[in-house]
Amino acid sequence: MDRRTLITSALAAGAVMAAPTGALAQFGGTAARDSKLLSIAREEIARAIDGGNHVWRTDIVGIADFGLHSSQRRFHFVDLEKERVESYHVSHGTGSDSQHDGWLKRYSNIEGSEATSRGAYLTRSWYKGRYGTSLRLDGLDPTNSNALPRAIVMHQADYATPEHVERWGRLGRSNGCLAMGPEQFDRALIDLSGGRLVVAGSYGLAADGSIVRPPIVQTDLLRSDRGGTFERTNPGVY
Repeated sequence: MDRRTLITSALAAGAVMAAPTGALAQFGGTAARDSKLLSIAREEIARAIDGGNHVWRTDIVGIADFGLHSSQRRFHFVDLEKERVESYHVSHGTGSDSQHDGWLKRYSNIEGSEATSRGAYLTRSWYKGRYGTSLRLDGLDPTNSNALPRAIVMHQADYATPEHVERWGRLGRSNGCLAMGPEQFDRALIDLSGGRLVVAGSYGLAADGSIVRPPIVQTDLLRSDRGGTFERTNPGVY
């Protein structure tokens, strides 16, 4: 390597080290995805407020992208003030993935379904539960309106860690809750509590900003007027 190349390489490395956290996404190749996530966060806050919901804090939005495999870092902390995105793992429900292959196939708002519900949630209070400190979620859409009676919350779980992915190639499953690894969940308690928005949907945003299509059509499990249940292809709207 000649002297000019050596100096150029050293300057480039120094620029990366000196860059603010928000700018690192551009070097990491996630700028296109993060731009889309920032747009989704702003749109969801506007939609919640237009729907008559009071979002107490609008600085950070949590976005769970269940269009991706559970081995992917698909829960995004979207900081609208710093325009920065940080991503972690999150589990979906057993009722959403009966084959346990890591792909969400079914959403449901029905009690007892053990499925993940899609839509916007408002974070409520902390409480001590089966999995330790947990964060209550209040569903704001018809697709997740039973979140409180179903006890759909955010909590920590050992089956939602990067180490679990390394061993099994996928995360474990919850009973419909948004489960994260203990260290990652501590971050959620700090950054998402106090009346902030958490959104669950199937965006399929890969790290490079491209769209990933699940290998199976996702559906909503719904209750019929006669008391039974039926499945409807997920239209992607609330």
